[in-house]
Amino acid sequence: MFEFAALTYGVLASVILSAAQRNRKLARPHPPLLLYAGYLLCGLSAGVALILGYIGLSQFVGG
Repeated sequence: MFEFAALTYGVLASVILSAAQRNRKLARPHPPLLLYAGYLLCGLSAGVALILGYIGLSQFVGG
């Protein structure tokens, strides 16, 4: 299950970043779906980082 989520996350990040780079190179505005997917990916990354940080701190403190 974790492997599928990691693969999906990686493919989504790759597609979003390559499309954003292509649009920037061609000086075109980003489509709304690309912006929404990018914000979703950013929020998901921040949320996972906070959760993992909490787990790491709770293991370190011993709680």
